[in-house]
Amino acid sequence: MLFNSLDFLVFFFVILCIISFFKFRRFQHLFLIFSSLFFLYYTDNYLVTLLIFTILLHFYVGREIYNSQTIIRKKIFFVIGLIGSIGVLGFFKYTDFVISQLNVFGTIIDLNSEIPLLNLALPIGISFYTFQSMSYIIDIYRGSLKPSKTLKEYAFFVAFFPPLVAGPILRASEFLPQLREKISQNEVSQKLKLFVITNTNLKFGITLMSIGFFKKMFFSDNIGPIVNNIFSNPLGLESFSIMIGTIAFGIQLYCDFSGYSDIAIGAAAILGFKIPLNFNKPFFASSPSDFWTRWHISLSTWVRDYLYYPLVFKNRKSEGLVFISLIISMLLMGIWHGASWNFLIWGGIHGLFLACYTILRKKFPTASSNKFFKSKIGKISSILVTQYLIFFTFIAFWMKDFDHMAYAMKKYVLLDFSTAGTIEIIRDNELPILLMILFMILHFISYKKGNIAERISKLKIHYWTSILFIFFLSIAIFYVGSAREFIYFQF
Repeated sequence: MLFNSLDFLVFFFVILCIISFFKFRRFQHLFLIFSSLFFLYYTDNYLVTLLIFTILLHFYVGREIYNSQTIIRKKIFFVIGLIGSIGVLGFFKYTDFVISQLNVFGTIIDLNSEIPLLNLALPIGISFYTFQSMSYIIDIYRGSLKPSKTLKEYAFFVAFFPPLVAGPILRASEFLPQLREKISQNEVSQKLKLFVITNTNLKFGITLMSIGFFKKMFFSDNIGPIVNNIFSNPLGLESFSIMIGTIAFGIQLYCDFSGYSDIAIGAAAILGFKIPLNFNKPFFASSPSDFWTRWHISLSTWVRDYLYYPLVFKNRKSEGLVFISLIISMLLMGIWHGASWNFLIWGGIHGLFLACYTILRKKFPTASSNKFFKSKIGKISSILVTQYLIFFTFIAFWMKDFDHMAYAMKKYVLLDFSTAGTIEIIRDNELPILLMILFMILHFISYKKGNIAERISKLKIHYWTSILFIFFLSIAIFYVGSAREFIYFQF
């Protein structure tokens, strides 16, 4: 079910009405669990059974890990949980990719037969709820989390519909306490809380959801055509044309994905849940590592905590180990996005940027305190260089064709300074270009002013409704004619 569809608006409105009317905590929790399963079933059909399997597997495995009296038994159940998760994810997401690569290898060595592809449907949201569930059993195994007392509580955590399909990826340690009734400021009971929709949460949630719709339907959907025009066949295009396409895709991807996150966080906020921020002005990042504290934060912190830190735990001073660990971590992040070589290349390039930056920072620890880097010009220079590198990686993220990717990367790095074709592209795509400029202005204002959603939600009602009216009027005027899928649905 697409967030940017009438179906979702009706679905969410019905949920709010029923939650407000039936104030029985047991009913509310069960109703939201089944509503979340229906939310996925509406789009994914029978593949919702994979979510149910994941819930049952990790609830019982997590409980056995916690109750195990011996380390061997604990490890056995931990491995069962990991194999079950990775096995399902790997089968549905990567089997056809592996088969196609084996067929390519078979062609190289002159085998006369091919393995037929299974043509498996990719379950929507499987990468997100698999990583979310894995973090649950990893934390229990490490001793930093107690398992859920009931299956109902755990099912709510995994299946909760706002972040289910495209994140943010939740942590049980942050979410489960919100499901329980508060005793005091720092303590919670084991009793599941009653959902009460407050005016403050409703106003803030609607504001954030509106910003999300605005990002997706006003910016992303209308900038998308210029990206397709340039990137679908970049051969023969000028360097500046490639750069326009790259910048356009970066903005499109950001507005699409952060727009989804805003809608998810806003919907959860209305129901009384605080979901962690997933984006924090990434286009003002001043280094590769700073970028990954601002972009897809829930995934980058997941990879950091559950892969990178364990890899470097024994010897953080080893530059070689840090370098390799960063490469491995980013390759995983790349393949997490999809079963395609371009995502591995994208992850590998980010890994190289991070590894080189980390090693340089260790070799020159006083560089960051240099007067130049502390000056306004130095900070702007750091941002521009970082963004130049980040947008370079977006070429690999979009292009699956190696010839197209190589040509675009070459033109991006080795400028030809030709402008005739670029001027023609600008003339043919005036609306997307204007929207890109408008986005940059609004993004800068948001960066300087801080939490725009909170500021808007605290305005007086007539100012608040006027701003939301402008959002939705803008969407209506430039509506593309149909609800377009979010880019991250394919992951």
